[in-house]
Amino acid sequence: MRNLRSIGIAAGLALSVSVPALNAFASEPTVPPVPATFPAEGKIKYVARDSILEFKALPEYHEPGWVTEKFVKAGKLPPVKERLPKEPLVFKTGNMPNGVGVYGDTMRHVIGGRPEGWNYGAGQTQGWGGIDIGLSECLTRTAPLFQVEAKDTEPLPNLAKSWDWSADGHKLTMHLVEGAKWSDGVPFDADDVMFYWDDEVMDPNVSPLNGATQETFGVGTTLKKIDDYTVEWTFKDAFPKQHLYAMAYGTFCPGPSHILKPQHPKYSKNTYDQFKNAFPPEYMNMPVMGAWVPVEYRADDIIVMRRNPYYWKVDEKGNQLPYLNELHYKLSTWADRDVQAVAGAGDFSNLEQPENFVASLKRAAEPNAPARLAFGPRLIGYNLRLNFSANGWGNPDERGQAIRELNRNEDFRKAVTMALDRKALGDSLVKGPFTAIYPGGLSSGTSFYDRKSTVYYPFDLEGAKAELAKAGLKDTDGDGFVNFPAGTAGGKNVEIVMLVNNDYTTDKSLAEGVVAQMEKLGLRIVLNGLNGTQRDATQYSGRFDWLIRRNEQELTSVVQNTVQLAPVGPKTSWDHRAPESGEVDLMPFEKDLVDIVNKFVSSADNNQRASLMRDFQKISTEHVYNIGLTEYPGALIINKRFSNIPQGTPIFMFNWAEDSIIRERVFVAADKQAKYELFPEELPGKPGDKGPM
Repeated sequence: MRNLRSIGIAAGLALSVSVPALNAFASEPTVPPVPATFPAEGKIKYVARDSILEFKALPEYHEPGWVTEKFVKAGKLPPVKERLPKEPLVFKTGNMPNGVGVYGDTMRHVIGGRPEGWNYGAGQTQGWGGIDIGLSECLTRTAPLFQVEAKDTEPLPNLAKSWDWSADGHKLTMHLVEGAKWSDGVPFDADDVMFYWDDEVMDPNVSPLNGATQETFGVGTTLKKIDDYTVEWTFKDAFPKQHLYAMAYGTFCPGPSHILKPQHPKYSKNTYDQFKNAFPPEYMNMPVMGAWVPVEYRADDIIVMRRNPYYWKVDEKGNQLPYLNELHYKLSTWADRDVQAVAGAGDFSNLEQPENFVASLKRAAEPNAPARLAFGPRLIGYNLRLNFSANGWGNPDERGQAIRELNRNEDFRKAVTMALDRKALGDSLVKGPFTAIYPGGLSSGTSFYDRKSTVYYPFDLEGAKAELAKAGLKDTDGDGFVNFPAGTAGGKNVEIVMLVNNDYTTDKSLAEGVVAQMEKLGLRIVLNGLNGTQRDATQYSGRFDWLIRRNEQELTSVVQNTVQLAPVGPKTSWDHRAPESGEVDLMPFEKDLVDIVNKFVSSADNNQRASLMRDFQKISTEHVYNIGLTEYPGALIINKRFSNIPQGTPIFMFNWAEDSIIRERVFVAADKQAKYELFPEELPGKPGDKGPM
């Protein structure tokens, strides 16, 4: 009844709008302009996929001398060979830009996030900025694939060392690393994988941090344990190799079931909130499969992580990784991260806030600059997302429901996109050739992008107002803002609440620009600025009208998190989900997008996949599915003392640069090492104990 009623209201309003207004000329859609060239962009050195790593036993293994002296000889640790798997993961020397490294030193990060705790699988953030990437390992790995040609691209093995497809392509048998151990020495095996699947992904009361759901791995997909080091997937479609990408960060990174399982409500008297919060930031030495373990946390000050003595990766000379002994995460702000990295007080930053570009470039160009700075392709894009769920997700009130009905009106969406002066938005962030006009859809930096398939509605304020009139909206009280129809939300001004991340200056600047430009169109926008964790909770519960969101992997790599491109399941889309026990109320063109995405995921034909994404881009941008704001390159800032940094590393593609540079094999030459370690010659302690061993 609600949809029929809104259609009737819109039809009535349309009759009351003057004929000249309805016939007002609007700019014709076109393709987006070609972005300005950017000479500072770094060039990627492409390699063969199989040149990066392999699994094999080596004749001998080594570790830092102090580990042997203080821990092995003292009987506190088994010899390094006994701590490694039967066949460890071996990074090949030929793919290391500076070759085999040496032990020692610290990488100092600065982050703006704050940790909720260490229960990643139950949805707790560790503070972002590379912390979770440093302690989590997943079945497959994709971040280093930025250096692999598209025709050779397939996820790298990781916790799953190999896999075999059945003849009909419906079953995938995965072989896990045999003999790998958690950082507390407990064996990693199929039970950890099955706990993550059965009791976190498949449990409707648990939401893993990066949003893994059953649909992430295909509707109807099942997983079962064959033996301690073998699991078997069963898929509805044949040969859905696309799902291998979903088994990488951040949707299949199992946690330590021997620690987590006793706290889960299925196996205890705990509530789900108690399970989620059972491992707060103060809980130290949480067992991990990553290269470093959290050993120190001081609120609003620092997180310290020390090397994992059971880490299961080595170099070709048998040196147990990582080379770096310690990671620091100073708890500050994201803008401060750039400042400290450029100044040399921090070692690493993903320069992603364009407001800092010019100053950072000038400082990096100085002869005595401590850090080097390299820009990548334009892969950072921002979209305006509209809540399309008209059947109850988030329990909207009358005003909120009326906004969602407008969001589903294509004339309304065209009015919004045509009222955006994208060049002005980009220039408000930074002058120069950095920002580019971005209509929405796939990022122009991905290999799947096709400019000719991209529909762009140029900035045209008068044309936008005509589209708004076609949507049935007019200013009935003369205050400059259009009103709801009489009988809807009291006929008040159309007021839209826009969710924005307060942690980032760029997000807030873009939001303020959108507010000002929408005011000229006649729409009143109210900002709901929240910090990252609150913003995520608000978005995932559907309590928003509009939101500004930075693009994720589905729009940059396309082959990762692909199901999030469209509402293929009740929880896959960022902005169109179903209420509990409901179905997604798809608009007609969304059904086409869902069909395209499903075909893409199940296809192994690269030409067909490219064609499907061209179709997706055309339908998505033509119907204004998400409204692009601007896009620009990011830059990797890293202290010059670090070696083994791959050429042309993008700060974000398959994953963030913290993973792309493969930190476990990054090292500092002996003559460049500094005394930054806070816990020299110490190792992680027992789970729950304070501080390192």
